[in-house]
This record gives sequence, structure tokens and C-alpha cells, in this order.
Amino acid sequence: MTIAYLNGDFVPLTEARISPMDRGFLFGDGVYEVIPSYEGQFVALDYHLERLRNSLEGIHLAINQSNEQLVALLDELCHQNGSGDQGVYLQITRGVVEKRQHAFSAESAPTIFAYPFPIASPSDGSPANATCFTAVTRTDKRWARCDIKSTALLGNVLHMMEAVDDGAQEVLLFNERDELTEAAACNVFIVDAGKILTPALDHHILPGVTRRLCLDLLAAHTNWSVEIRPVTRAEVHSAEEIWLSSSTKELAPVIQIDGQPVGFGQPGPLWSQAQRLFHLYRFDR
Repeated sequence: MTIAYLNGDFVPLTEARISPMDRGFLFGDGVYEVIPSYEGQFVALDYHLERLRNSLEGIHLAINQSNEQLVALLDELCHQNGSGDQGVYLQITRGVVEKRQHAFSAESAPTIFAYPFPIASPSDGSPANATCFTAVTRTDKRWARCDIKSTALLGNVLHMMEAVDDGAQEVLLFNERDELTEAAACNVFIVDAGKILTPALDHHILPGVTRRLCLDLLAAHTNWSVEIRPVTRAEVHSAEEIWLSSSTKELAPVIQIDGQPVGFGQPGPLWSQAQRLFHLYRFDR
């Protein structure tokens, strides 16, 4: 039985109840984080909390809980659910209102909800146990504040279904200049002529925690050439390797885009080394 947290109480997930007048339900007016935990130890928790605070600030939502109180909540939630390999979903909305209207009050009482879900043990970087992805490419049609980790994910959902409808697991998105932004649920790295490339952050790209930690690890433990800059569609299609990065996937190889193999159509050697670094040092931050 999964135990969830809702507004101060730990309850069975099947018994958690949120009002239909919650602005999270009415407007998608909230933010969230997904934080991986392996045997009770969170990955990059400080980075996740920093992004959560930035997202809350981005939607002008204040909460009374300190970071220490949020960590205590998350620790207890994992403990009550067995402290195995879990992803913890944490959502904060603007809360329940008496009347549905677009304007919001600064006096609202936020709704805080969290629950864990099982996640697979992470890859050690071996191609033999890699979870590989196929992808399609599309023009990015989402809103212009993707830097906020908003619960309003309809644009991402519709893009993801474009991948599903084409028999793929992800979609790589490009802006009107044919420059890579991100995937529907991940950030993206490519390998081009031995160099690691990833788009620079802006309002159209979520500042991924795994992306950030990967860049930290590459800078600290390799002498690889890493460039944070615009990445063109042509560079993506000719890439030797493509990696997805997210909290639950860590670094995952894309082996096919638009029906064509990426490189040799199998996990590449730089992905293997980068994921191995992640496997060794994920808890250092």
C-alpha cells in the first residue's frame, strides 16, 4: 500500500482527497518536482529544492515550509514506504478557492501533495543493461516559460503522444530557428565529432537537475570538450550519440530518430562513460 502526504497528513494514496476547486485542478496552477531516492538516499536534493523554489517564485507562490521541513517530509514519506528505490513526486498548488477566476489572491493556502513510486535500479553504464530510446522530431509548440516546472503539461503531453503515435518513446523538439530545445520529458545531449553539446538554458528549456549534475561530473572527472550552445537540427540528425537526461532516466541513449539509426544504432562509448560517472558520483551533490 502506497502512503502519500497531503497537507500535513500521511494517508493511503487511495484515500487522499483534493477539492475540485483546487487551482491545481482548475488551472494547472502549481509546480512540481520528481526526486529519485535509492535506499533512502536522495539524488541532488539541494538542486531539486533550488529549482522548486525558483518555480514557486516564477508563479508568485509562497509557502511557509522551510527546505528543512520539506526534507523531513520527504524522508518520512520514503521511510513509510519502505525506503527502496523510489521516485518521489512533490506537487505544490495555489490551493482551494471559493470561486473559479483567473486572478489569484496572495492569501491562498497552498496544497502540498507528495507520493512515491518505484523506479528501476539505475544503469551502471554498461550497454548490456542500458534502456534505449527511439525518438521523433517536431517543432516545439509549448508555452514560453518552460523554465518553470509547472503542472500544466498539456503541451508536453501532446508532443509525447506524437512520439507514441509514431511508435517512438520520446520526441526531440526544435524552435522556429531549427535549434534543439529539449524533449517532451527530458533534456538532451548530443555527441558531435567527439564533443558533447547541449543547448543553453533559456525560458524554453527546463533547467534539468540531471543535466546540471551531468555537466558538473563531466567538468570534474573528464577532459572532454563540452559546449553549451545552440544545437541545430542538422547536428542532431548527424550526431554520433544522443542522450536523454532526467531524474528517473539519469542518462539514457537514443538509438534511433525519425526511423534512422543514431550512430551505429546502439549505446555509444561516451554515453557509457558518462553514465558510469553518474553511477559512481550521483550522491556527491
